[in-house]
Amino acid sequence: MDYGMPTLIEFDTLQENAALCHDLGLKFIELNMNLPQYTEEAVRNVDFLTEISRQYGIYYTIHLDENMNVCDFNNRVADAYEETVYETLKAAIKLEVPLINMHMHKGVYITLPDKKEFLFDKYKDRYLEKIERFGKCCSEIIGDRKLVISIENTDGYKSFQREGIDRLLQYPVFTLTWDIGHSHAAKDMDEAYILLHREKLKHFHIHDALGLQNHLTLGSGEIDLFGRLKTAEDTKSRCVLETKTAWSLTESVKWLKENKF
Repeated sequence: MDYGMPTLIEFDTLQENAALCHDLGLKFIELNMNLPQYTEEAVRNVDFLTEISRQYGIYYTIHLDENMNVCDFNNRVADAYEETVYETLKAAIKLEVPLINMHMHKGVYITLPDKKEFLFDKYKDRYLEKIERFGKCCSEIIGDRKLVISIENTDGYKSFQREGIDRLLQYPVFTLTWDIGHSHAAKDMDEAYILLHREKLKHFHIHDALGLQNHLTLGSGEIDLFGRLKTAEDTKSRCVLETKTAWSLTESVKWLKENKF
């Protein structure tokens, strides 16, 4: 099972991240496209990324921009997000990236006196139509290459999101990411859904949590890390140690070694 790390905000360069990744004995870095150093334009700089990869003996996964909303009802907005994803897929193929991580956007909601009305739920036919188009286009770009797009849980899926994910998972190129800290903070409301699709589980974001506070050093919270890591092993998933500082990451690697993971 391969362990990796996120791109850390305390480091301004990929080289700093890569050096730490190498020194800790980790296998890959998950490039976070929310950071200005790792936007779609940067990811297309294949020669530079390949040189860093070779120099430090690592590889990459990619975390798509969390604002990505390919189902926006304004087509020009949705088109921009779609193009960003499709160009990222093409760069990932050149880089031999095995996995791209994504969030499922909830979209906008209207606050009524008694509830929140999500527009993707109200106009679900349009939402699912855009989901289908996105899934088909991604599948056509990836083809039979060894690249998957893995959908990450965040703060609890809405029913319309689960319908959308069900549509995407019909394509072999789509899989699931289990973020165990997000899951814990959401009172594990997505766990049953994720495990229902266990055969699609290919990626983990591993960090500890206390109540709503997550991204903690392994061993410092209340998550059943042994159980979650066993599931990761059983599903042959990659694991990003998604703590947010070099110190916390270093301590988390120590915890893994002490507990023989």
